[in-house]
Amino acid sequence: MQTHFTDAQLADPDVERSNEILRACVHCGFCTATCPTYQVLGDELDSPRGRIYLIKDMLENNRVPDEKTVRHIDRCLSCLACMTTCPSGVHYMHLVDHARSYIEENYQRPPSDRALRWVLARILPYPNRFRLALLAAKIGRPFKRLLPDARLRAMLDMAPRDIPPVSRNDDPQSFAPEGKRRKRVALMTGCAQKALNTDINDATIRLLTRLGCEVVVAEGAGCCGALTHHMGKTDESHASAASNIRAWHNEIHNGGLDAIVINTSGCGTTVKDYGHMFRENDDLAVCAAQVSNLACDISELLVQLLDEDPGEKHSTARSLIAGTDRADKPEAPHHGMVVAYHAACSLQHGQKIKTHPKTLLKNAGFTVVEPADSHLCCGSAGTYNLMQPEISGQLKERKIRTLEARNPDIIAAGNIGCMMQIGSGTGIPVVHTVELLDWASGGPKPPALSRNATAPSGPPILR
Repeated sequence: MQTHFTDAQLADPDVERSNEILRACVHCGFCTATCPTYQVLGDELDSPRGRIYLIKDMLENNRVPDEKTVRHIDRCLSCLACMTTCPSGVHYMHLVDHARSYIEENYQRPPSDRALRWVLARILPYPNRFRLALLAAKIGRPFKRLLPDARLRAMLDMAPRDIPPVSRNDDPQSFAPEGKRRKRVALMTGCAQKALNTDINDATIRLLTRLGCEVVVAEGAGCCGALTHHMGKTDESHASAASNIRAWHNEIHNGGLDAIVINTSGCGTTVKDYGHMFRENDDLAVCAAQVSNLACDISELLVQLLDEDPGEKHSTARSLIAGTDRADKPEAPHHGMVVAYHAACSLQHGQKIKTHPKTLLKNAGFTVVEPADSHLCCGSAGTYNLMQPEISGQLKERKIRTLEARNPDIIAAGNIGCMMQIGSGTGIPVVHTVELLDWASGGPKPPALSRNATAPSGPPILR
């Protein structure tokens, strides 16, 4: 694609990067085949190719964004399926992130939109505030029909019926490994996940210590910044990211870190991009790049732990997950249970991790099935299901329909947002992949599986 940015415009590192991305696009249209919003809406401007044209025109002309451009860019899920499909390597993520930041700086949204975005940015990244908001949602749910804004009604619908108690495992501390220490890793405990489902971090800590890892929850680490980053609120998102970089860098210097493990794939995609986000920051560029290099999804770390030292005798936990001693053990309760694996977009498209979770589950004794069109988004996408509830609802219904068609006992995913979205529309228990692996290697049965699964009546069955 030809571009016509001036030298003065290209002096801005974000414009320079967007120019590189735009020039890589060859208008082939392959992206339209895998874009969820294009499939739902059928509008070229709601496809990656259409949005690229809108972004190019807006940035090249230093144009004040108009309502049409903003509407189509807002409808983008940032699922990044287009990046998996693109034969030219167009880095759409960096382009749309720049566009959203530009819109945030130059576009005056309607008062209701500004208010909603302000509230989300000041509640979701803060677990204690989010807990209070969830409690308020439970109280307000009976009055849902009185709310005029569909987005507010969507917020009430997404609140879980049970709010878990605070897990003290999420406090800054260190967990000693069982047996000989093999690695020292920092666990990102996140923000919204700590309020919605504490079982995930608890299971992660149990599993990693069982496999010989010292697990550190770093002082000062918190929200990864993804929620505000995707709203174009760059200053807020970078402030959150900078806090994490400093917290983890402190651990690197005081004891060392072999990995920064993340069990929410949406966060993982963002943390792995810290090096890019801070590339022009003289104070944090090197540290940010180091953090990005150490960041890994929990499934990546587990595969690494199981593949290392093949000559070393496996511990019981390692053998159970690796599937090496099933013939020597009586049938475990979970063996043969059918797990429908939902591939979160941030994991399969953002981080290009497609096989690890399925391999781990299969080796642990589960029967793994996948839904049709597994590459398509469930419609969660961070705050998308709250700000674009109609489109999100259509994508959710399609995803649940394809998952339920496989008749699974359990639905597993690697991202809390997907778990909330899918769980709000099905009676099948929805659990995190790491909870199943923890159970298979000696941990407790996931709490969600202990409940009687009934037809859904709104809030998701997560606990």
